[in-house]
Amino acid sequence: MNSSRLEAFSDGVLAIIITIMVLEMKTPEAANLESLLEIAPVFLSYLISFIYLGIYWNNHHHLMQVVDTVDGKVLWANLHLLFWLSLVPFVTSWAGEHHLDAIPIACYGIVLLMSAIAYRILEIFLIRQDMGNEKLRRAISSGMKENISTLLYVLALPLAFVNSWIAVGLYLAVAVIWFLPDRRVERSFREE
Repeated sequence: MNSSRLEAFSDGVLAIIITIMVLEMKTPEAANLESLLEIAPVFLSYLISFIYLGIYWNNHHHLMQVVDTVDGKVLWANLHLLFWLSLVPFVTSWAGEHHLDAIPIACYGIVLLMSAIAYRILEIFLIRQDMGNEKLRRAISSGMKENISTLLYVLALPLAFVNSWIAVGLYLAVAVIWFLPDRRVERSFREE
């Protein structure tokens, strides 16, 4: 199958996920600043999740630029990633509504961690299905950002029960690490 179909499907699913997330945000009851401030945690959780989904969309798009075809295993790996990303609206809403309660913050981190693992599995399956694709191998080489991200997620999970602000800070640190698209893909095109 052509990789453009997988990319288009993933784009559509991510657009729906973002739409669901924004529809979960309720408007304030009153028309004053106090009521707007009351929903600030909900908006903040939405903003963080929107950035994360944007990061996944951006990097997925870059990744698909070096892949021509996909097989059934890649399709399932991609669905696995989309499953975890589809849970982002749920944990976003839960964490936003319950501010800094430990369990929603930890569950938010579990979804982030599992999304990262699912993305890595997708990369591995892409390499396995196209062993001769040097552009892809160069684009996915190293893994330093992935390893740091996974470590920060794993650290954040128990820390959510100690101090939720620390866990949220670690989630934000991962977002900062990934905010700019992964340049390995662009370098792999220049090295041709």
